[in-house]
Amino acid sequence: MKTNLEDYFKKNKENFDFAEPNLGHFERFQKRLETDSEKSQRKGGTPWYILAVAASVLLFFGYWMGNYNQNDLNRGLELAEISPQMEETQNFYVATIQKEMEEIKSMQTPSNQRIIDDAFKQLDLLETNYQRLTLELKESNADKRVIYAMITNFQSRLLVLQNLMDQLEEFNELVPQENKV
Repeated sequence: MKTNLEDYFKKNKENFDFAEPNLGHFERFQKRLETDSEKSQRKGGTPWYILAVAASVLLFFGYWMGNYNQNDLNRGLELAEISPQMEETQNFYVATIQKEMEEIKSMQTPSNQRIIDDAFKQLDLLETNYQRLTLELKESNADKRVIYAMITNFQSRLLVLQNLMDQLEEFNELVPQENKV
C-alpha cells in the first residue's frame, strides 16, 4: 500500500504543487508562533502565591480541627454539668478557694515565700488530680463515687489553704517584722 501511494504522488506531483503562499506568509506565521509561545508562558498554571495561600488556609484549618478534637477528648465533665445542686457546690468551693488564695497572696512576703510555694505545689497536685477525676466522671456517667471524690478534692484544697493561713499567722508571730513599731 505504501508503494501505491508513493507512486501516485510521484505521478501526480504537478497537480499538488500548483499554488504558492501569499507574500508575507512566513512573517505572519512566525509572528503567530511568537504570540502563542508568549501566551503559553503566561498561562503557566496557577501562580505560586495563590497556591501558598491555599496551603496556609488548609494547614490552619487542619491545626484548628486537630486542637478542637483534642480539647474535646481531653475535657472532662465538671460537677456543674451534672445538676443545679452540683453547680452550686462547685461554685461555692471555687469561690471560697479563690478568696483564700487572694488573702494568702496579700500576706505574701519574701520571708514566707517558701511556705507559700510548697502549699501551692500541693494545690497544683490536687488540681491535676481533679482534672483526672473530671475525665473519670465523663467515662463513668456521673458515678456517685467519682462525684464524692471531686467534692473531697475541693475540701482538701480548702484544708491546704486553711493550714497555710494558720502557718502564715504563726510564722508572722514568731518572726520579727522589719517595720514593726
